[in-house]
Amino acid sequence: MKVCLISLGCDKNLVDSEYMMGLLHDAGHTFTDAEEEAEAIIVNSCCFIGDAKQESIETILRMARYRESGALKKLIVTGCLAERYTGEILSELPEVDAVLGTTSYEALAAALEAEHGFVEKRPLTYLPLPETTRMGSAGGYVSYLKIAEGCDKHCTYCVIPGVRGRYRSVPMERLVSEAEALVLQGARELILVAQETTLYGTDLYGKKSLPELLRKLCGIEDLSWIRILYCYPEEITDELVQVMKEEPKICKYLDLPIQHASDRILKAMGRKTTRAEITERIAKLREAIPGIALRTSLIVGFPGETEEDLEELTSFLSEVRLERVGVFTYSKEEGTPAARMKPQIPKRTKEQRRRKVMLLQQQISAEKCEALKGGVEQVLVEGYLPEEEVYIGRTYRDAPGVDGNVFFPSDSSFLSGDIISVYITEAKEYDLIGEVYNHEFAE
Repeated sequence: MKVCLISLGCDKNLVDSEYMMGLLHDAGHTFTDAEEEAEAIIVNSCCFIGDAKQESIETILRMARYRESGALKKLIVTGCLAERYTGEILSELPEVDAVLGTTSYEALAAALEAEHGFVEKRPLTYLPLPETTRMGSAGGYVSYLKIAEGCDKHCTYCVIPGVRGRYRSVPMERLVSEAEALVLQGARELILVAQETTLYGTDLYGKKSLPELLRKLCGIEDLSWIRILYCYPEEITDELVQVMKEEPKICKYLDLPIQHASDRILKAMGRKTTRAEITERIAKLREAIPGIALRTSLIVGFPGETEEDLEELTSFLSEVRLERVGVFTYSKEEGTPAARMKPQIPKRTKEQRRRKVMLLQQQISAEKCEALKGGVEQVLVEGYLPEEEVYIGRTYRDAPGVDGNVFFPSDSSFLSGDIISVYITEAKEYDLIGEVYNHEFAE
């Protein structure tokens, strides 16, 4: 069949989608980006928050229209929405031919051949490790390496343990082999992801093994950058900090999903840390690794959050001045403890609070960017914008899709994935503008 695969949600879901494409390719299927030409459409869905759930449902309904107007014969739903709402999809979306849970995508080729109503849901203790080559990697020069599945944290607002299961690490030998294959396919940057990367290996090896994995990955020739996302601050070890400090391929960048800074709200969220502990961890990271860029995600409007709690959050941001911050409004998810908490914050209030926090962080970000003017940055080229006649790229401080960019003109020709030196001439709130430094490639 000619297949169109639509991957929604997070980068971890994207890795699953790339494995799905590899499995389908092995089974003899071909691919198209043109939805109207597809004989089979697969929606790898997300349901982490309400907006993601709505996007998944709307995408499924939109794809179903190709039954009449296109070549569509099969519509399959996989991923988190499929895992969480299997019965509802089957009863309320008759256009869907098959539903596969988060641990069941290895049955995708069988689902394409099966009768209408096919369902495959393996236990959430199962860890898919398909023997295939990932296809369609994001950008080619950057790839995500999912080092573990599931989560044991059970934060009160989160549905992940219920749709992804307990924490299961991918064996280290497999990860190194997968990384080598991705680099052979052209990846210059590998981004390590999991629901929590810091606990990697605790289930397999009885200890936190992320430092050991990182050292092995640093030995891969032709790999330039390694970036680590989703590190819970209370789980960061001295050994991890030391590896980041010593290995030049590891970006001096960490994503710390702290969610809030009010001790009262952190406790209600089921988080295992306090504002003082987070602040101390940030100070230690900056002392040990000069120039480190720290990113976090925050939730405002959590049930019971007061203006005093919000003030705790804004004063924390003003104090620690993080380089990168994403702010989300709380999403009430059925079946979670937080959904039963009171009082629930009105939508308008939540959005007002989000804007307030984002305006503060925008000012901090602008000042951080301004401080980079007059310096030289190593920039990974991501493409060329012909309308503006400039190249676009990222520094080590910027993860793709969520952080800032660097824009620079050049008469020289660069390829996506090249790393060059750029002299910074201007700064915006989140982005930098510069020019090629000495027109030489960086080491």
